[in-house]
Amino acid sequence: MKKVLDAILAGNASRDELAAIDVPEHYRGVTVRKDDVTMFEGLESREKDPRRSLHLDEVPTPELGPGEALVAVMASSINYNTVWTSIFEPVSTFTFLERYGKMSPLSKRHDLPYHVVGSDLAGVVLRTGPGVHTWSAGDEVVAHCLSVELESPDGHNDTMLDPEQRIWGFETNFGGLAELALVKSNQLMPKPAHLSWEEAAAPGLVGSTAYRQLVSRNGADMKQGDTVLIWGASGGLGSYATQFALNGGATPVCVVSSDAKADICRDMGAELIIDRRAEDYRFWKDPTTQDPREWRRLGAKIRELTGGDDPDIVFEHPGRETFGASTFVARRGGTIVTCASTSGYLHEYDNRYLWMHLKRVIGSHFANYREAWEANRLIAKGLVHPTLSQTYPLEQTGEAAWEVHCNRHQGKVGVLCLAPEEGLGVRDRQFRETHLEAINRFRGT
Repeated sequence: MKKVLDAILAGNASRDELAAIDVPEHYRGVTVRKDDVTMFEGLESREKDPRRSLHLDEVPTPELGPGEALVAVMASSINYNTVWTSIFEPVSTFTFLERYGKMSPLSKRHDLPYHVVGSDLAGVVLRTGPGVHTWSAGDEVVAHCLSVELESPDGHNDTMLDPEQRIWGFETNFGGLAELALVKSNQLMPKPAHLSWEEAAAPGLVGSTAYRQLVSRNGADMKQGDTVLIWGASGGLGSYATQFALNGGATPVCVVSSDAKADICRDMGAELIIDRRAEDYRFWKDPTTQDPREWRRLGAKIRELTGGDDPDIVFEHPGRETFGASTFVARRGGTIVTCASTSGYLHEYDNRYLWMHLKRVIGSHFANYREAWEANRLIAKGLVHPTLSQTYPLEQTGEAAWEVHCNRHQGKVGVLCLAPEEGLGVRDRQFRETHLEAINRFRGT
């Protein structure tokens, strides 16, 4: 990998020179191993430690197929799906790889006794397969994480409805927490030129997910003047929802869990903030019984902040812990848009408040290429900024995943892959200077 890295860092290698560099037969990637699937049996989720299950291994470089690209990964980041993979919940991701491997001889490459994880990257294209015309060696790119086959008519209005859509690096192999990554060419987007490698790698999954969930017609279809309740508003997903709400003329009501996280929301421009720990909301009396009085107390707090308005949209991703409250506090005719369920998938709510008050629940999952492209374009224009709180070297990916698993992070947690240090990869320094205050503020520096 040294020749590849030297050429990228020099910044003056031509496309032909990059294309002429031999791609190494092996590379370092962060993996989970099939033999470890049962290692956490009998433990509670919070006791399962990604530092034990994530390994930095030398793995063979995969064969490049039609419509694919091999990318030298300069930086990546941690998402909850990497945590889920590392603790083998809710199912082992090897289940996905085995199923995918049965589709075709090409997909068989993904069914291996190890899984290279990671669903974000910023890097440089090294090779493209047959049928790729838009991208070539030397292109600086970021990748969104939708891997789709598009052989079914169901996916042609919205690729997220394709029966063979998968999340790359989670439901496919050869992900972005590595020195090399294999992606489909229609996952690639231009790297924002004013950002460093680690900044550019941070928004991919969460920014696109928030865009579809909140802004797109496939999600909540937010409009100017909407009041939006955003759970975890300083986190990896919520921080982008907060920015999209502010940029789209809506009013975010940001729910956080500490003074420090409240300050992040204020730095983004939000004014209406609820510190759920300070308010000591207890939506569950015990593991099986919710407390509607706490729902009402939350609703009263929202009205106090908004001058009497209930949320037009509730941006839901904690899941089981908060879903009953979310359904209750949304206004009549309002929308609860949900993904992720990081506190549990089995939601419970009082259907009277949904049915009799004509509310809607919308399920939202990642984003199609157009939605991901639009989210990336807003970042490239400096209208939305990466929220990156901390960056680890590739060797400490397990520690980075542990931080996310324990909810100790603010914004995204980055990982340097080939990049030897932070701050590299900025191409448009003049544009960066005009946005430097915001970039640093959103990074918490």
